[in-house]
Amino acid sequence: FCRSGSSELETDVVVKVGGMEFYLHKFPLLSKSNTFQRLLHKAAAGEGSGEIELAGFPGGPKAFEMCAKFCYGITVTLNAYNVVAARCAAEYLEMTEEVDRGNLVLKIDVFLNSSVLRNWKDSIIVLQSTGSLLPWSEDLKVVGKCIDAIASKTSVDPSLITWSYAYSRKQTTLNEIIQQNGTTDSKSPKRAAGYVPRDWWIEDLCELDVDLYKRVMVAIKSKGRMDGGVIGEALKAYAVRWLPESVDALLSEGHILRNKSLVETIICLLPSDKGASCSCSFLLKLLKVAVLIGADDPSRDDLMRSVGAKLDGASVDDLLIPSRPPQTTVHDVDLVLRLAELFAAAAGDGRFVLANSSSLKVGKLIDGYLSEVGRDPNLSVSSFTRLAQSVAKSARPIHDGLYRAIDEHKSLSKQERKALCGLMDVRKLTTEAAMHAAQNEQLPVRVVVQVLFFEQAKAAAAANPPPREESEEPPWGARETPNSLRQRPTDEMMTTKEAEGKKKHGYDNKKLLPSRSKRIFDKFWPVMMAKGTTTTNNPESNNNNKSSETSIGSQSPTSVVAKPPSLRNHHRHSIS
Repeated sequence: FCRSGSSELETDVVVKVGGMEFYLHKFPLLSKSNTFQRLLHKAAAGEGSGEIELAGFPGGPKAFEMCAKFCYGITVTLNAYNVVAARCAAEYLEMTEEVDRGNLVLKIDVFLNSSVLRNWKDSIIVLQSTGSLLPWSEDLKVVGKCIDAIASKTSVDPSLITWSYAYSRKQTTLNEIIQQNGTTDSKSPKRAAGYVPRDWWIEDLCELDVDLYKRVMVAIKSKGRMDGGVIGEALKAYAVRWLPESVDALLSEGHILRNKSLVETIICLLPSDKGASCSCSFLLKLLKVAVLIGADDPSRDDLMRSVGAKLDGASVDDLLIPSRPPQTTVHDVDLVLRLAELFAAAAGDGRFVLANSSSLKVGKLIDGYLSEVGRDPNLSVSSFTRLAQSVAKSARPIHDGLYRAIDEHKSLSKQERKALCGLMDVRKLTTEAAMHAAQNEQLPVRVVVQVLFFEQAKAAAAANPPPREESEEPPWGARETPNSLRQRPTDEMMTTKEAEGKKKHGYDNKKLLPSRSKRIFDKFWPVMMAKGTTTTNNPESNNNNKSSETSIGSQSPTSVVAKPPSLRNHHRHSIS
């Protein structure tokens, strides 16, 4: 291919650029380019032939053609797509003000600063075009100017932005705005129709290469004007845009290095708020990719700390991360154990003792995860135990999930199943789980007996409900008589042995009865004083008195014996 200058004069110099020959005249080139002055001077001195070859010319033949046209006084059209190439070519040819006033370098710089960098779309296009012109575009600070311009525009008030200003994102409909924000300003329908959210720039930046994207995001974060939640959404959108969904594509030889760099870049760009600005589901998916592609340990550790701080927002599916050799299990159980430990450490003291909502969610999450991985025959009892014990007792008020996890672990010996059942408290099983456990032939006999015993105890407690609360007092001014007391249900009168038996099995209700019995006795005593009622001395009465005296000694709530100081005889008055 060859090009020739449009002139009636015969050309006197041949310039070769990237395999293309340009037949030109010396004078226009000498008047604008310091580089041509040097090269043509050497050629005239006999140090070279009549041909000039420009090796490594930035922008190739097209960029040189624009510079040659400018030398001939032909109008050159610049836009966001070719301005960087033209600027690098003009720098190569040294078309500066020292050679001629109003030269090409000055004109391009004015166009960049006054037009291109003031426009959002053009700034992104120019930044994308700099990648093929390195290191020229970097040395000329074109890359830095574009990055600074883009970072500054992201922090502009969204009310000043219109969708035509955006580069790639389509205009949001009014229905989508209502769904995102709940309400719209009915007084300003035009403003609602043109609503632009704070993350209007996210999808535009997804078109950048990972290296340029990293530099732009660093510049945005350094300005300190952008909310961490928006930064997190931007990183999520970029990961969805470039990370493949299939594992085979992720680990393909041609893309694994790029995917590794991409994941490590996103991890280092995460907001410094322990992952609070990003959803736990997104962080766990990122961790899954980092494990599969073998990301650097520092990057993976930072990501695990972010995930551990908000593990309560995860789901069981998010935790099913495939393991890598030399692990023999299907899923990486050790990694989940580490996440549980990091959550406990973030809670304060290494174990989530307080039963707050977060720890309850994590306890339920770990039980659900154990149910899934329990089907793996390669899961060891020690790994199961360590993961189950990472949850404190207060974070697991109901043991149904733990029971299901133990039941899912089929490939266990009797001793191993007995050891795992020791992690479970059968008293914390719901009725449905207890019924299932009572008929489960895989459970040890001792566990089944315990389940039946405590279910029977619950049934007995339900059949004999505790007495009324203290708040259930008789109407104001009403006095209870001995007859009304005798008509009370017998379950309110509990002997010492019955009280000790219920206390042993966790059904001690003494905290309500002593004060109530004392109140009844205080109301009953004046009546007894007025009527002068005394007890008989038959053997049955003596037995009752002995029982009453014993109950008082053990603080039993069932009966009270008192001796009024004004009586001279030794008869004992009792309530039966």
